[in-house]
Amino acid sequence: MDQNSRFLLKMFRRYYKENEMPMPSRFGRREFGFMYFDRDFMQRHMSFSNPTEMRKFMIAQVPKHSYYSTAYYRRPNAPTMEEKGWMGADLIFDLDADHLEGAEDMSYSQMMDQIKKEMINLLDSFLYNDLGFDEKDVGIYFSGGRGYHAHIELNDVTGLGSHERREIVDFVTSNGLDIDRVFRQENVVRSVVNVKGQERSNISTFRTIPPEDSGGWWLRMRNGLKDVVNDVCDQDTKDLKRTYPSIKSMSPKTIESYRDDLIKSRDVIFVNNRMATLKKGTQDMLIKIMKEDVAYRLSGEVDEPVTADIKRLIRLPGSLHGKTGLKVMPITRDELNGFDPLMDALPESYTSDPITVNVKRKTNIKINGERFDLDIGVTEVPEYAAVFLVGRRIADIGDGERSDSFF
Repeated sequence: MDQNSRFLLKMFRRYYKENEMPMPSRFGRREFGFMYFDRDFMQRHMSFSNPTEMRKFMIAQVPKHSYYSTAYYRRPNAPTMEEKGWMGADLIFDLDADHLEGAEDMSYSQMMDQIKKEMINLLDSFLYNDLGFDEKDVGIYFSGGRGYHAHIELNDVTGLGSHERREIVDFVTSNGLDIDRVFRQENVVRSVVNVKGQERSNISTFRTIPPEDSGGWWLRMRNGLKDVVNDVCDQDTKDLKRTYPSIKSMSPKTIESYRDDLIKSRDVIFVNNRMATLKKGTQDMLIKIMKEDVAYRLSGEVDEPVTADIKRLIRLPGSLHGKTGLKVMPITRDELNGFDPLMDALPESYTSDPITVNVKRKTNIKINGERFDLDIGVTEVPEYAAVFLVGRRIADIGDGERSDSFF
């Protein structure tokens, strides 16, 4: 075990000695799994009969990562999945910042700010609103690393299979959204003419708009279309192409003609809930933007394999994350708004005592309310900052020379 691992193990052991471990609901039916500082494999197929038994285990073994099953089993400690006897599973939504576009160029704080916005959108727009879950029935957890989890343990969902859970994911992420069902095409007879004694109808095709009393994706797309219409009418062509990449190839002259057409009807189309007063080209541009740009932006962020997996292991609340030293912890919806992992998820067992670290890359970070501007090289930081920096592999413990003075 290297010095970094020994340092983190010491900090983790102190935390587990000083803190009681909260037990998940129905913990006797859950499987537990652990990874350690001195082993390269996961130990799983474990179960605990009471909180005291688990606490003794955590203090003695000091796991680097701790997990429990989202599923309930008749025999959770059975060595194979077939022998466990699946009884149901919580519905889990996992949002991790490593899935964010451009995450590799973000600082930890920037990633956490962005993924928090995604979590708020998932909760408010989808779980509470469209899917109708009550706030009290959705457990929200900071993962201890780079994301958040939402747990739903209602009997209505625990029996869902993988297929049903994938359908929920598809709804949240707009996967398979049929734009032609949202903005239906209808025909209208413009005129009837007599050609050589035969009547012929001039028929125009137009798109409908979901009414204001719609729900779910229909209402979401209606409101999204309103924003698009205002942008097309109010933004200059260059800004519009930046806002909606799907129309980059359109000529400025074409966009100008569509804009002039739309300005005449920008209010009327939402009163009548149809685009009948717009030219076909204008309608096609709006549908293209809604399909290729807007639907993606309005969708929710969620890790599909986690939600669909009915035998998943998830981070154990109350445990420490081995790559940050932060707590996996429950938070309320109100607390989520102002939640700062580098302040609110720091264990109180970490002290402000100075620790020598060797910084491997230039880092600017605010932790526990204090800002650190660290250049490459040897420096001292408070213990609470050292745990995070070492866990994230931003720094090594010590000055590069072997030292056991802190053990």
